[in-house]
Amino acid sequence: MDGNARYAANAPNERDFSSGRAARVQAQYPIATILSCADSRVAPEFAFDQGPGDLFVLRVAGNVVNPDLLASLEYGAQFLGVPLIMVLGHTGCGAVDAAIKVLKAKAVLPGHLPGLISAIKPAVIAAEKTKTGNLLDNAAAENVRRQVARLKRSPPIVQKLYESKKIDIVGGMYDLATGKIALV
Repeated sequence: MDGNARYAANAPNERDFSSGRAARVQAQYPIATILSCADSRVAPEFAFDQGPGDLFVLRVAGNVVNPDLLASLEYGAQFLGVPLIMVLGHTGCGAVDAAIKVLKAKAVLPGHLPGLISAIKPAVIAAEKTKTGNLLDNAAAENVRRQVARLKRSPPIVQKLYESKKIDIVGGMYDLATGKIALV
């Protein structure tokens, strides 16, 4: 979060990105795993002002947990010893907006998009009950909370490590306009 404060203030640490490359060939020691939206405007390494090898980043539209991403999260926690998982959503999320359009306007999406959107629909339905803010950002934050909850009860590896306090799992929302990340 200190790195995000530097990023939002446009005062990132200066880095030599080639420095340490040889050491990174031997092993990786990330400090956090970030499950982020695939949106090109959200770049976790920049948003947290981290260098190469500092973050184990997984990206998918809507930052939803699926079996392949869960396997990658398990790998990071079990074999890399990453102590923190953050699910990172963002304002103005197109995947969440698509889920809203499917629910409200009965939009029909092509290809594999319906499967992705079905994972986000419950967050939209829950967010519709919120009295303040806008539906899109409320649903994106609710989606983050739901993905965090899902991870906390995802057996066998993530759930066990979380329950034994070997890892923590948190959620965050990235504000596209300010670059700030707020925990949710």
